[in-house]
Amino acid sequence: MDLLTRRRLLAEGFSDHELRRRIARGELVALRPGSYVAGDPGPGPARHRLSVRAALGELAPDAVASHLSAAVMHGLPVHGAPLDVVHVTRPRRRSGARRGRRVAVHCAPLDADEIVEVDGTPVTSLARTLTDLARSCPFATAVVAADAALHLHRIDRAAIDAALARRARWPGLPGARRALGFARPGAATPGETLSRIAIADAGLPVPALQWVVRTAAGVEVAQVDFGWPLLRTVGEFDGRQKYGRLLRPGQSPGDAVHAEKLREDAVRATGLGMVRWGWADLRDFAPVAARLRAAFRTG
Repeated sequence: MDLLTRRRLLAEGFSDHELRRRIARGELVALRPGSYVAGDPGPGPARHRLSVRAALGELAPDAVASHLSAAVMHGLPVHGAPLDVVHVTRPRRRSGARRGRRVAVHCAPLDADEIVEVDGTPVTSLARTLTDLARSCPFATAVVAADAALHLHRIDRAAIDAALARRARWPGLPGARRALGFARPGAATPGETLSRIAIADAGLPVPALQWVVRTAAGVEVAQVDFGWPLLRTVGEFDGRQKYGRLLRPGQSPGDAVHAEKLREDAVRATGLGMVRWGWADLRDFAPVAARLRAAFRTG
């Protein structure tokens, strides 16, 4: 979607009256004063990416998208985080930091190798982004983003550890070390990451992620979200994304649900206990934790 500025539109012959009329009709949507797009960009990350481009077009040339905004530009999930403010970093003293209604300007050291371009937009590197995110956001938001980056092989543990060591004395580093230390590859969706957190908070054993279930003859039956091989139990997080991934060409959602039922029957036929849960269960995980404990088989 093309970003349109008031200056450009006026140069093309539109008057301010025409711009106001097009905005009233929904033909133009204002991202910020003087910056528009033709039509509705939608909520969430798609709109925020455009807002980032609009904000950087008005700020000093050394400003770089950072924190939540950099995570969005890198295509990482930012579960539970508000996207109403664009975050940028400038390599200046902290006294120049400010937060407005639409833009938050962070001032901090920013080395050349900590800046990359994403679709022509200057953005903090993935390692720096995850560090800043983990220093400034809730634990779950940071882990969801870091899990996704690790699962997609966008970054490795060594790069994350190096980024943490590089800014070892910065505010928020203890929390960042905890969040990024908890992150690991294997969680394919935010729901699976939040399930990992809930499992840990409940004091349950650490599960294997994306565990492959096989028959006694070694035939692969399924790959499950969570596995406790020694306890002969598997867990599955049921989110809408999962059934979208299961759909094959020509399949309906009902077909996918039926196929998943057959898959579950095949897993149970190997003698494994299975526990399923969904988004609503993450609000109070205690009943799921109890079902898991009941399913664990130590014999």
